[in-house]
Amino acid sequence: MLTPRLARVARVALMACALGGAVLASGCGKPAPSFQNVDITGNTQFGTDFALPDSSGKTRTLADYKGKVVVLFFGYTHCPDVCPTTMAELSQALQELGPTDASRVQVLFVTVDPERDTAALLAQYAPAFNPSFVGLRPADQAQLTKVTKDFRVYYAKVPGKTPDSYTMDHTAASFVFDPDGKLRLFARDGQGAAPWVHDIKLLLG
Repeated sequence: MLTPRLARVARVALMACALGGAVLASGCGKPAPSFQNVDITGNTQFGTDFALPDSSGKTRTLADYKGKVVVLFFGYTHCPDVCPTTMAELSQALQELGPTDASRVQVLFVTVDPERDTAALLAQYAPAFNPSFVGLRPADQAQLTKVTKDFRVYYAKVPGKTPDSYTMDHTAASFVFDPDGKLRLFARDGQGAAPWVHDIKLLLG
């Protein structure tokens, strides 16, 4: 029987393979950018926008970040491994991009654990990795269900030894929009900074 972590990895691998196959099948001979992450340009399986409150309570949508590459990253602040690792890698990637290109990238951290991840906690957590990072917190279960369903993100509570010590099993991947607001990439978490730098440069043109 797979552990929750191995099950999560398997789900991401299967999704990436399926998406990669779909992209190859629909290429029609057109030259495409050589992304290092999975190119999902034109894929209709995922949402095209979101509407979620930031830590100040202001509802944010993709339109707020027009002209920027937007990384929509799903995780939770109590995550012990892949979430902080990926956030640190994204911060490193922005440093390597340099201030001009980095200013045209917006990382959005969407919590799948709003029960523990309060607005105040998100206001501290996301910017701790990079001052430009923004935390988004679904206001209720309906919002959480909608955004995770729209982007086909799996999440489930894994009980701990005490009621408050649970962990969250969740899809370990991010979604990347180009400066025109089009969904372009399915990016695996915990991959290092180099693929982020490479693909973001391509998207920024």
